[in-house]
Amino acid sequence: MTLEDLGYNSSLESYRTEHDLANFGVGRVIAEHKERYIVKTAIQDYEGEILGNLRYTAQSRADFPAVGDWVAISDYDTDKVLIHAVFPRSSILQRQAVGKKGDAQIIATNIDTAFIVQAADRGFSINRIERYLTICNDSKVNPMIILNKIDLVSEDILSELLESIAKRLPKVPVIAISNTTQQGLDVVKTLIEKGKTYCLLGSSGVGKSTLLNTLSGQELMKTNTISEHTSRGRHVTTHRELQVLNNGGIIIDNPGMREVGITEVTEGLELTFETILELAKQCKFKDCTHTTEKGCAVIAAVDSGEIDAMSYENYLKMEREKEHFEATVAEKRKKDKAFGKMVKEFKNAKKRGKY
Repeated sequence: MTLEDLGYNSSLESYRTEHDLANFGVGRVIAEHKERYIVKTAIQDYEGEILGNLRYTAQSRADFPAVGDWVAISDYDTDKVLIHAVFPRSSILQRQAVGKKGDAQIIATNIDTAFIVQAADRGFSINRIERYLTICNDSKVNPMIILNKIDLVSEDILSELLESIAKRLPKVPVIAISNTTQQGLDVVKTLIEKGKTYCLLGSSGVGKSTLLNTLSGQELMKTNTISEHTSRGRHVTTHRELQVLNNGGIIIDNPGMREVGITEVTEGLELTFETILELAKQCKFKDCTHTTEKGCAVIAAVDSGEIDAMSYENYLKMEREKEHFEATVAEKRKKDKAFGKMVKEFKNAKKRGKY
């Protein structure tokens, strides 16, 4: 295996040279668990630990390594390495951290294509697909919808689901598959290119780990059935993990996400809800909120059926989440700045002998 098989390219090598990292080794983070990392190189996998300087200079959790990252490393044991630096990311998939206001959680980095996996038999939600689509669009990650478990529904229901997706999201490609009958899997396999990185996104129980096992031809990830008591998917994948397939493609499996909170995704919303944003230019007022104003072109389009009402409500909800997240971040920065100013004034006063 070479670094190129893991997705390494000339841009990363140029960065390595230009930033005096040529004396360090290079690896890719393939797993993370509570700030302990597994780093894959062309030779073997290592346990990785962050160098103290990298830890203390980090401005936020986003500055720490994440699954998919390229890192500069040095050996300090036969199977352990120190992580000195994180290379620039070509893309970052992230959501709002669960239970932490104003904090973002990185899902994965350096992704080329995201497979948004939904199950046809239960829990199907185009609103949820639009959420995943928004974070993909904001990160400039190519999205593709995988409608899984189609063997568990009738042909009529399958047709209805595909039609509903095409109506709401006409520009996003959809592949209907079954891990049980193998239908559609050849199509997915032909899309996976050597050296390219793919990410599986979806809730628990939609079949992400089973899909990964099928694509790899081996039991890479544990799988489980749907809970009969709750009718929900059981959490089988407990942490993000990068796998290299036999055909050279690279796939990151993710734990099922019941919450996909929106962060600062202005561009993502504009791309996902392109029709709404285009119509907004025709609104009577430039600061139109598209909720109650007279002369709102968006509301008129919803009333006439030009814009799907559920999509419109989903847009408004995500727009509110984005604004709340941005306001929370701004407030935190304001408090941090005030605290920093207070510490600086205290240090200066101490130098003058006032304390």
